[in-house]
Amino acid sequence: MTHHPERSLTRFQYGVKQAKKYRQLYLMMLPYMIFFCAFTVVPVLISIFFSFTQFNVLQSPVFIGMKNYIRLFLDDPIFAKAVKNTLVLAVVTGPFGYLFSFLMAWMLCELPPKLRALLTVIFYAPSISGNAYVIFTQLFSGDAYGFVNSRLLNMGLISTPILWLRDENYMMAIVILVSLWMSLGVGFLSFIAGLQGVERAQYEAAEVDGVKNRWQELWYITLPNMVPQLLFGAVMAVTNSLAVADVTVALNGFPSTNYATHTIINHLNDYGIIRLDMGYACAIAVILFFLMLSINKIVQRVLGKVGT
Repeated sequence: MTHHPERSLTRFQYGVKQAKKYRQLYLMMLPYMIFFCAFTVVPVLISIFFSFTQFNVLQSPVFIGMKNYIRLFLDDPIFAKAVKNTLVLAVVTGPFGYLFSFLMAWMLCELPPKLRALLTVIFYAPSISGNAYVIFTQLFSGDAYGFVNSRLLNMGLISTPILWLRDENYMMAIVILVSLWMSLGVGFLSFIAGLQGVERAQYEAAEVDGVKNRWQELWYITLPNMVPQLLFGAVMAVTNSLAVADVTVALNGFPSTNYATHTIINHLNDYGIIRLDMGYACAIAVILFFLMLSINKIVQRVLGKVGT
């Protein structure tokens, strides 16, 4: 029988041995790990600590146990509404934005390189430009000069202008529309990179093996080769859909009418930035963090099966 010395080591000893073996690689990663710990891990741990305190920034934090969480779930109806609005946005914009980004990337990769590069910039620009809010504010302006109102008035479909960005019946639909229009972000770029990285030889071999159309190519060749990009795009889609805030403030104001488009991030900003109730704000942030983490784990587990 062949003896494997690694099996007799504890997990910690094996980790130390591997670290010594690849110490040059770990040294190269050290600057990133320092910044990651300083600006991601440490703030998360500090937020968890402050979530169990009453802290207004000006005075020392006072430990109050679970009172912030009890108040959050049992005595804050606005938070309940914010959770509902956030989940509605996540359920609609997350999956549809994800599929839309992939399909657009897939179609763009069929174009010549120069045209593909131009259209990629055009489609990606709204996700990093603040002009999107200005455009939709003008389109759905509540007076007779707004583009949508003026067209509907001229066609005789309405008699008075509609307050699109102040009426609860339309506000959420417009926020979803804008969010979808701005969904071609970093995940979209990763899809394009992943699609271009698939070797053409695999498609030629698949054609010989009996793959007959583009949909079969997509399922049997393209998607299994793009698992890392698909997972990254899913993480970005979930994170962005649960972190919607700027869109609602820019379109509907803060707070929105009867909190119709109030999200968890809006609620967090309300208590953390405006009211300076940092303990309560940290409790909201912790809930959002674990919500994102849980949904990302589920999505990664589902998409991980694509490559198997």
